[in-house]
Amino acid sequence: MIKESIDTLSAGIAADPAKAKSKGIAATAKLVDGLRCEISGFGDKPFASDMPSALGGKSTAPNPGWYLRSAMASCTATVIAMRAAKLGVELSELEVTVDGESDLRGILGMDERISAGQSAMRMKVKIASTGASPQALRDIVTWAEAHSPVSCTVRKTPALSLEVDVA
Repeated sequence: MIKESIDTLSAGIAADPAKAKSKGIAATAKLVDGLRCEISGFGDKPFASDMPSALGGKSTAPNPGWYLRSAMASCTATVIAMRAAKLGVELSELEVTVDGESDLRGILGMDERISAGQSAMRMKVKIASTGASPQALRDIVTWAEAHSPVSCTVRKTPALSLEVDVA
């Protein structure tokens, strides 16, 4: 089913390249308590973020940086699975882990030369298949990581506009 869906979508885009452009669903974060935010925008299933108590939060939910890492891990896993399906490779195991490092002086504004962003990120992929060689699996992972929308966004920072509506 995955391969057929990808093939159908690819054929439609090849026939009309304008169909390739898409706009993501907006995510809205609303501060609800201390540093806890309720995030909505996708259906009726809001979720939350919070900061650790050391930064003034209550640790009631993952922090936003964890959501970035989880987005990268799940997006890469998804693209690996899509690529494997496209190539006819059945996976028996797939697990993607992303961790990162940051310097708290950036978010605290202690040194303007230090970014508040992740200073390093690492991805580890555990993958197995009974019908594909180790090199074929490595090739699938390498291709998928290079085509993962979240990884691509992190690598090549998109233009970001900011609009402030003061109530």
